[in-house]
Amino acid sequence: MPATETDFYELLGVSRDADGATIKSAYRKLAMKYHPDRNPGDADSEARFKAVGQAYECLKDPQKRAAYDRFGHAAFQQGMSGGGGRGQQDFGDIGDIFETIFGSAFGGGARQQARRGADLRYDMEIGLEDAFHGKSTEIEIEVSRNCDTCAGTGATPGTGVRTCNLCQGHGKVRAKQGFFVVERPCPNCHGRGEVIESPCRDCRGEGRIDVPQSLAVEIPPGVDTGTRIRLSGKGEAGPRGAPAGDLYIFVHIRPHDVFQREGTTLATRVPVSFTTAALGGSIDIPDLDGSTNTIDIPSGIQSGKQLRKRGAGMPVLQGRGRGDLVVEIQVETPTKLSKRQREILSEFRETETGDECPQTQGFMGKIKSAFGG
Repeated sequence: MPATETDFYELLGVSRDADGATIKSAYRKLAMKYHPDRNPGDADSEARFKAVGQAYECLKDPQKRAAYDRFGHAAFQQGMSGGGGRGQQDFGDIGDIFETIFGSAFGGGARQQARRGADLRYDMEIGLEDAFHGKSTEIEIEVSRNCDTCAGTGATPGTGVRTCNLCQGHGKVRAKQGFFVVERPCPNCHGRGEVIESPCRDCRGEGRIDVPQSLAVEIPPGVDTGTRIRLSGKGEAGPRGAPAGDLYIFVHIRPHDVFQREGTTLATRVPVSFTTAALGGSIDIPDLDGSTNTIDIPSGIQSGKQLRKRGAGMPVLQGRGRGDLVVEIQVETPTKLSKRQREILSEFRETETGDECPQTQGFMGKIKSAFGG
């Protein structure tokens, strides 16, 4: 990386403790302001454009930024490896011996290979009906893609790469810390051992640019909260032509007004009048497929009793059939009675023998037994 006497933080107009998002935002504004296409023939703008690009290349990378914070511009000058001095050269000789005996696990052979692009996560919220039927939809995301100008190489068309001056092509640098010498990936070439001679001005040598993208997504029937859908190769593009990562879509189901879901089982609570509970009857519950589920209520049903209808629940994900529908009955006691209704109920109470309500009779028997009377 070419050295410059201007402080990188001052170039981007950020504080030394600025986070990555702040640094990226500041760079984008300055890059847009000084881009050569907006300032044709302006040598000063072109120089500033290159300078802010150099600053961003350093500060966006944690290793480069750490080296810069410690050593300043000297961290990227030829021959500077963070430790320097005779001790570094001696350790390098030993590393060469290890490489000769054991192969590329030591020394200069440990050059970092092209890294696969990062995987991305997208959280999608859908309704229970969409989870039941499945859904075809599109999502909009901003993702890194290979730069069209340089075809993902990071170099200006017609130019190439050179050996990194900082690590001399090894991809790693060594720094002395007390009695120890620590080996780290080279902060200048990012462990590649090579540096682009003329970085592509559209992608600044990264080989990729951030672009908005519309992607078609197929949501299969039966998905549940936590279901993960993988779109292979739709994640971040790898640096300098490396393979792209994957995009993972995590599904979240919105709460439904009627049904609660437990796997493939749909559950709901249904209030029924105390006369229906006593005499029996039926209730109709809409099905998510558009039909109606008729649930028969036996006479004498109690609150909390669960009735199950097979095959009326959620579809099995990537399988056949459906789960069950479970209806929990809640007997509702009337709160407003007419005069005639009160008369009828009073007449009914006078005819009660205790056998009509066995739970009540059983509880009273327990009380008599427990308290002696």
